[in-house]
Amino acid sequence: MSTDTLPDASIHGFDARGVARRFRHAAIFGALDALHPGETMRFVNDHHPLPLIAQLRDRFGDRLTFTYRQSDPDLTVIDISVGDPSAKARDKHADGGCCGSCG
Repeated sequence: MSTDTLPDASIHGFDARGVARRFRHAAIFGALDALHPGETMRFVNDHHPLPLIAQLRDRFGDRLTFTYRQSDPDLTVIDISVGDPSAKARDKHADGGCCGSCG
């Protein structure tokens, strides 16, 4: 899969293969922090990043969704999309629950 030409302006490429291993996770966290709700990072890596995904779920919770585009032994491509946290809060209130931010 080519990441040179992305089909949508809301999809931003991030090729982790070009980032030194000791800086990868910090760079990925920073890139995701910079995304706005509705935007996606097309993440490319030379292996399946199971520990990273667990860290992302711990850090971002339900705000992220993961869509696998390619999963081969030497190439993994995942679209990581950022949702709107306020929309999740509205959904919880609509269901009679609490978002956790209520006073």
